[in-house]
Amino acid sequence: MHGIEPAFPMSVMSTTKPARLTIRDAAERLQVTPRTLKYYEERGLVTPTRSEGRYRLYSEQDLELFARILRLRSLGFSLQGIAEMLKRPVETLGEGRTSYSASSLREIEQALSQQVEAMDARIAAVRRELKEAQAVRSELAGDLDYLRRRIAGESQETLLQERLAARKAKAKSAGGDNE
Repeated sequence: MHGIEPAFPMSVMSTTKPARLTIRDAAERLQVTPRTLKYYEERGLVTPTRSEGRYRLYSEQDLELFARILRLRSLGFSLQGIAEMLKRPVETLGEGRTSYSASSLREIEQALSQQVEAMDARIAAVRRELKEAQAVRSELAGDLDYLRRRIAGESQETLLQERLAARKAKAKSAGGDNE
């Protein structure tokens, strides 16, 4: 890909084992932090090989993939969108440019549409749960108010009458008995 130079001249690379870079060297080459590389790995976008000592080792293909991810991020694509794009092959156009085929674009669109629908369903579920939690909180706040007022010395009978009157008013405004 553009902007990534091989670690060794091609003549050396063809006769020796391809170079593997440490996370620090790879980050330096890509002009990002090592944490950025780890984050993309955590998100499943890249899987570097590991040394016997479990150190991450990056190949030229890994660096090209990272460069592609970084370009897509700089264009404003989400990591979810990038993950879908990375699953699809790109076609090489003239002058070293690449592009997705129409069928790949449709597959990406379908995958992202499904993700948006799943997020919409999740948001709706969270809103329902929030509404339920707010109702429970409101009930607890009323109980807490009653207890604090009792501790402060207010009459139990007066407080219970207030609660009963408030409950009847709430039922009447709701159009019937709530229980």
